[in-house]
Amino acid sequence: MHIICPHCGSINRVPAERFQHDPQCGSCHQALLTGAPVTLHDADFERFVAKNDLPVVVDFWAPWCGPCRMMAPQFEQAAAMLKGSALLAKVNSDDNPQASVRHRIRSIPTLLLFQGGREVRRQSGVLPARDLVRWVQG
Repeated sequence: MHIICPHCGSINRVPAERFQHDPQCGSCHQALLTGAPVTLHDADFERFVAKNDLPVVVDFWAPWCGPCRMMAPQFEQAAAMLKGSALLAKVNSDDNPQASVRHRIRSIPTLLLFQGGREVRRQSGVLPARDLVRWVQG
């Protein structure tokens, strides 16, 4: 499977059976699957979503948004729970307007689930970590 390094952006080919053994990037030698959300920007958003073979869940948020701040720890818990089966990423919609406009974000927080570079599911509002995991897997 192809995994984009969250640190340097390199594409890494990793056998699925190695996911349990914390694979490292072939370029920068840092962990590929950290169990923590990755911060994305307009410049790297499309590549990260399109080139990863694992499902990618993106949380569009803003620092001034109360529900977004409530969602942040739930999203971090879900990232740890989904380590190895999905990648979770965050996009600050104020700082990255191109990604927000391109994906028609009308309210925040909004979660988008991508598989193979295509959006397959969307959810607005705060979700507890357990429900978020079920939403990704379901």
